[in-house]
Amino acid sequence: MLYLSDMGVIVPAILPTSREDLEGKLALLNGIVDSVQIDVVDGTFASPPTWPYVNRSGEFAQRLEDGDALPYLGSMHYEIDLMVQDVEEVIGLWIAAGAQRLVVHAESTEHLSGIIRELEVKYGHSKDFAPGLLSLGLAIGNDSDLSLIEPYTDRIDYVQFMGIASIGKQGQPFDARVLEKIAAFRQKHPDMSIQVDGAVSLETAPQLLIAGVDRLVIGSGLWKSHDLKEEIERFKNLVHEHGLYS
Repeated sequence: MLYLSDMGVIVPAILPTSREDLEGKLALLNGIVDSVQIDVVDGTFASPPTWPYVNRSGEFAQRLEDGDALPYLGSMHYEIDLMVQDVEEVIGLWIAAGAQRLVVHAESTEHLSGIIRELEVKYGHSKDFAPGLLSLGLAIGNDSDLSLIEPYTDRIDYVQFMGIASIGKQGQPFDARVLEKIAAFRQKHPDMSIQVDGAVSLETAPQLLIAGVDRLVIGSGLWKSHDLKEEIERFKNLVHEHGLYS
């Protein structure tokens, strides 16, 4: 049974309502984890919208022009889950802000090949080319067939499966269909990194780990707890108990 490092296996997810909300939650996590997923929802591909789409003020782009970046870049690795329709227009902004991992939802665009190619050419991203600097993952919903992402599996670093039926909202019930999708994908792609986002809890995590997941992205399962550090330790204990790739 193979175990990976605790760090980076448990990934808190933040659905920011504002820049202040984001910074406040990051401050609580700094020093406890080294990886965070920021859920970016545009209100079109998924809803309700999150920061920076809440007020449509252009605040995010302006901050970048002023030289601003995501906080704690020295100690925090950022993954941006792009639940947006116009991925091509914003992906570069998040890279400039310090993102090291990018999740593109396969259902959000008909231009996946072009997006991947742009990352390869413009940002130097290619499979195993610059590990740790920029990683690309594709997310796929439970209503979609795995054939949607198959043409790109040799050009991406990981796949994100959804533990919920409708993306963009925390606190939804677990969609058990994801377990079958994970198992089928893991059998065909034994070496591909797999993460799950949505309805990851102390109750569902063991099933996901056994199915073949190596990263657990956790939203309300953490934020509803009274002690973030203690709750993260509980999830880490599950990783040790159930292992990965079992």
